[in-house]
Amino acid sequence: MTARKDHLDALAVSILLACCLFWGFQQVLVKATVPLVPPVFQASLRFIGATVLLWLWCAARGVRLFERDGTLLAGLAAGALFAAEFACLYLGLKYTTASRLTIFLYTSPFWVAALVPLWVHSERMRALQWLGLACAFAAILFAFEGGVHGGAPRRWIGDLLALAAGMCWGLTTVVIRTTGLIRVSPEKTLFYQVSLSAVALPLLSLALGESWTWDIGTFAAVSLALQTVVGAFVSYLAWMWMLTRYPATRLSAFVFLTPLFALLFGALWLHEPVTLGLLAALVLVAGGIVLVTRRTT
Repeated sequence: MTARKDHLDALAVSILLACCLFWGFQQVLVKATVPLVPPVFQASLRFIGATVLLWLWCAARGVRLFERDGTLLAGLAAGALFAAEFACLYLGLKYTTASRLTIFLYTSPFWVAALVPLWVHSERMRALQWLGLACAFAAILFAFEGGVHGGAPRRWIGDLLALAAGMCWGLTTVVIRTTGLIRVSPEKTLFYQVSLSAVALPLLSLALGESWTWDIGTFAAVSLALQTVVGAFVSYLAWMWMLTRYPATRLSAFVFLTPLFALLFGALWLHEPVTLGLLAALVLVAGGIVLVTRRTT
């Protein structure tokens, strides 16, 4: 069994920074691709591709995916929550901006911090760490207020879908951390999620009446390739590995960096202004992460 750690070391921080950087970029990328490929169909292609890649990876490494180990029910629950998260996420991008949606999505650490300690007492947060979590969340709200302008008549629909996606993400982490999934390989845990999404999301796309088009052009093809290979395969496999090795509450708090990266990429790509409020939020979220991830005795 992989030895667990009670703090985030340099390796974990490096992987998290890389993941958060790409996840922030990915939200803007998905938003830019929605006019070319319907949102849930886009998610379907992503997870079908990720399922194939993960199966090939496991076959090459000899990772057993289908042996009985008592994790089926927990795996199905995690997979259903994961599929629901991305259904809400991609649909939400029809109604709201990528930066705004990402901020609401990253309410997920609150579900983790509130629920995981009920089963895993070693992950109880100290008062100083709760303060860090509050600082990080205040930072992204501050950045949102200073970095997002204007609105749309039905933007509140996207906001609610993003909040639902954040809840589903947080609950997925809780299921993984508090059930037998914590003892199986990261590949198998991820396979439950991407494979169930690969089955459920095409059905949802058809139910919504989305148009399935295969003549998507170079930009959309590159976008889907990045979403599939880097997003749904490499980065999520790294995330599953870290959940089996490091405290879930510390990991979830650290990903508060992603909304800020999304705002920065939105500014670079969509030419939104980078304000002093955004820069101040970067400082505030960094301080919050230091408090949350510090080692406790």
